[in-house]
Amino acid sequence: MIVSMTGYGYCEISDNGISVSAELRSVNSRFLEVLSRLPRSLSGRENDIKEIIRQKISRGKVNLAVTVDRESVSELPFKINSTAVLSVGNILREVKELLHLKEEITLNHILKFSEVFDGEEKPSEDPREWELVEQAIAGATIELLTMKQKEGKELEKDLNERIIFLEKTLENIDVLSKERIPAAREQLQLRISELVADRNIVDSARLELEIVLLADKLDVTEECVRFRSHNKLFREMMYAQEMNGRSLGFLLQEMNREANTIGSKANDTAIAHSVVSIKEELEKIREQLQNIE
Repeated sequence: MIVSMTGYGYCEISDNGISVSAELRSVNSRFLEVLSRLPRSLSGRENDIKEIIRQKISRGKVNLAVTVDRESVSELPFKINSTAVLSVGNILREVKELLHLKEEITLNHILKFSEVFDGEEKPSEDPREWELVEQAIAGATIELLTMKQKEGKELEKDLNERIIFLEKTLENIDVLSKERIPAAREQLQLRISELVADRNIVDSARLELEIVLLADKLDVTEECVRFRSHNKLFREMMYAQEMNGRSLGFLLQEMNREANTIGSKANDTAIAHSVVSIKEELEKIREQLQNIE
């Protein structure tokens, strides 16, 4: 089953005066990368939170933002820095004397300096808060996965249509290849007849061998069969319960090699144009695979 790497999920839960919200955003990335923005009260739980995400998501850049609000706060999460207050006051007095200002220094002036406060928010020891955080992250993850799976179905539909196009193009190449072998044989015999006036001096066995070798070089049946086999495996992997975009990417490389071989063996304009169409389609598939987890 194809799952997209892009998605969004949000969940908010409240209980007993504590409100927790979790927001998840996922975008394309070669590997799994989890970035979290947490309140200080959850600083000690950062690894636990990232592990929750890793258990559900295998690839992509995931941004997590968690907020915790409490209706009643018995103590503010910061204190006055007395040393900083005195230092700010001295600096303001020096500025006043330097500029010969008459305005008095007020509390409002001092409070403009954030250094006068020390944040002392400690990791939460309330088990209720952590339970709500887990529930909020789980809820946001469910929404994220739902969106990723929905987009995955659209990707699956698009890829399936492109594989159908490849198969039809291969059928056309197979037909063209078989049709041109007799014509190539006749053309070779004609050219030899024109070069050799007396055909009796030509080794007919040797001529037939060269024609057979030429036909073998022109025949792309083997490459078409292998390409169809890759198409079949590609579909099976798409619908597999567990799959990832990297596996499909490796298979796409093999498909591209077969297309290159067909192009190098084909000495025909129509087949060459079909090979170009195949390579264009393979490039579009490659771009789509970058969106798959």
